[in-house]
Amino acid sequence: MTSLYTSFVSKVAFPLHEQLKSHHSVAIRKSLERSQWLSESDIMDKRDSRLAQFIEQAYVDVPYIKTLLDQLGLVPKDIQSAVDLAKLPFFTKATIKDNFEQLKSLNAGPLSQSNTGGSSGAPLIFMLGKDRVSHDVAQKWRATRWWGVDIGDKELVAWGSPIEIGSQDRIRRLRDGLFRSFLIPAFDLSERTIDGFIEQIQSQQPVMLFGYPSVYAMIAKQAQAADINLSSLGIKVVFVTSERLYDHQREIIEAVFGCPVANGYGGRDAGFIAHQCPQGGMHLSAEDIVVEIIDDDGRVLPNGHSGEIVVTHLASADFPFIRYRTGDIATISTQSCPCGRGLPMLEAIDGRSTDFVVAQDGTKMHGLALIYILRELESVSEFKIVQHSLERIDVDVVCDNYDDALIQDIGRGFRARLGEGVNVTVNNVPAIESEKSGKFRYVISHVS
Repeated sequence: MTSLYTSFVSKVAFPLHEQLKSHHSVAIRKSLERSQWLSESDIMDKRDSRLAQFIEQAYVDVPYIKTLLDQLGLVPKDIQSAVDLAKLPFFTKATIKDNFEQLKSLNAGPLSQSNTGGSSGAPLIFMLGKDRVSHDVAQKWRATRWWGVDIGDKELVAWGSPIEIGSQDRIRRLRDGLFRSFLIPAFDLSERTIDGFIEQIQSQQPVMLFGYPSVYAMIAKQAQAADINLSSLGIKVVFVTSERLYDHQREIIEAVFGCPVANGYGGRDAGFIAHQCPQGGMHLSAEDIVVEIIDDDGRVLPNGHSGEIVVTHLASADFPFIRYRTGDIATISTQSCPCGRGLPMLEAIDGRSTDFVVAQDGTKMHGLALIYILRELESVSEFKIVQHSLERIDVDVVCDNYDDALIQDIGRGFRARLGEGVNVTVNNVPAIESEKSGKFRYVISHVS
């Protein structure tokens, strides 16, 4: 049952906050909660109609798009559906960097600068308009409400982005206090600070948790080791995002906190692409985002096939993202979800292309092939794998029993998968450091 305070925040305080910021997320969320129950074909038809309008507007308002279509000999009416997007080239980070000013709409309202965390290389700087922000907020809000929680319910957020940390000024703290959303800074993850996080969770007794799966897995593991019960605090759901969620992380989080984990997938640049519903479906934000899956040669793949996610965000007219290559690997499901929503689903999210490793014979495999080797070693508690070349791979491990036998076991297992000529270096480290953004990356390949 929703508390009076949560009702006040979700129906009065937050809508007023959005109105003052000239955001229309409340109306969009209500529209999304109606459209989600349409059939998939009806959702796709409405999306295609909106895509055609989006391209037409971008051609008129955005210098880069007009120049691009003119050079290709295309007119806006040539793009009437998602299938027609294949007539256009891909956007990359380099595209946006090299054409930054020309990508700004001539009729854009106020724009705010944003950037990615740069965990896979140099950060991307781009602009966000109020329409894009409103739609992203509404998509996240809708997915939150799927789980019986709402804005105003007490929430702890484990986050490490400098954008969030750096803006914790007095006004923001007052606002977060009003909305009962409290920050757990995810930079310093020592045993002492994790103990502090556990105490904070116990004292504040949030209704929901939000943040990186790696952080909540660490908290859960340390609480379990100390025999601390966190399952009776009334936490309804743990929302995780921004990193790949591994099965072993889901298992320990759910076991320790006594609630389900809801996975979310997206990014600052591409938007909130998919969210998990209580029945398990990873539903695409299909009303706002066109998702294509492409192979290594850039060809669009049918549903059920794994490839790179390419995104067109239909609320990005002020600074358009059209056929933007995310670098993430996933599969669009051919099934429907038992929840009854017509939103299509992602069947699998395999991580970034750099989460894959390449064997000496050229075979490309997911980093999980190596992760499983380390997971089976009881003395290894944390790890990081970096493939520098086909001949060299480094493995950092945090372990209780670092000896020659361990080094030989890891080397033997890795060479069995990557090739006997691979030089495997195993380093014993006190801790695995996070990226500058606060995220953790367990597998990085400079080959794939």
